Amino acid sequence: MKIELKENERLDDLQRNGLKIIQKTDGFCFGMDAVLLSGFAQVKPGETVLDLGTGTGIIPLLLSAKTEGKRFVGLEIQEAVAEMAERSVAFNELENKIQIMRGDIKEASRIFGSASFDVVTANPPYMNDAHGLKNPTEVKAISRHEVLCTLEDVIREGTKVLKPGGRMYMVHRPHRLMEILGTMKSFKLEPKRMKFVHPFQDRDANMVLIEAVRGGGSWMKVEPPVIVYESPGVYTEEIYRVYGY
Repeated sequence: MKIELKENERLDDLQRNGLKIIQKTDGFCFGMDAVLLSGFAQVKPGETVLDLGTGTGIIPLLLSAKTEGKRFVGLEIQEAVAEMAERSVAFNELENKIQIMRGDIKEASRIFGSASFDVVTANPPYMNDAHGLKNPTEVKAISRHEVLCTLEDVIREGTKVLKPGGRMYMVHRPHRLMEILGTMKSFKLEPKRMKFVHPFQDRDANMVLIEAVRGGGSWMKVEPPVIVYESPGVYTEEIYRVYGY
């Protein structure tokens, strides 16, 4: 399918099933966290998935290629970003599998109804210090700081839209881990799997991947960590596997 790129847009190859994605040359682009989340999330054949704050639609696109899920929905509040994600879906001719919806994460359960998805994914803003931002409406600010929603909003609404026994997958920063786990448990979302991500083997973890189950029992497995780089600019074998090379 032909596509007309707008000013300051580019078409990037996802190196997976021939998929491509539209991104801004001067805006917020997907990163390693989204790729790792798509590799950590487990979607069974026929399941439905909601991605909260989908941005460019990277997670639904990757999950549609990596899994046999039936339907993927990306919820995005920013009109221009959502429109760009829609064009990526159309370019890849995936309208029958992926739907981009405009809406507020804080209203997700009202938009979709309770217990409506098997899986929820979330790569939420990491920073909760948005009060000092010069331009809090800027796309990068909204993507990185809790300007339009908080961690509690994401977990509360994600839990509500999950079916009983449904799973939420989240990527976040380790320094907020206790807050994340505590908030999950307060909404009866039980953490079940966790994996830390280290940029290099001798560096502290800078990301954490978490799977939680709605109404699950109290038992959690901490999996071996992910090491991103063998040396500067050289990915480890595990990262190549996640990317699909």
